[in-house]
Amino acid sequence: YNTQTIYHPVGTCKMGSDKMAVVDAELKVHGIKGLRIADASIMPTIVNSNTNAPCYMIGEKCADFVKAST
Repeated sequence: YNTQTIYHPVGTCKMGSDKMAVVDAELKVHGIKGLRIADASIMPTIVNSNTNAPCYMIGEKCADFVKAST
């Protein structure tokens, strides 16, 4: 017999403006200039599918934020 999990960890970097939040709405890490997080850690809950596509979308949105800030 073989047992495995298909669990993908998400939600380790809370997004928001409260004192428990790690990143803001533009994925900037609070307190560290020039650093953004663009991966599954910012998702508040796990999606009902593979996390690959949502991670691509997060990366694309982060690229838009970076382009707009320059």
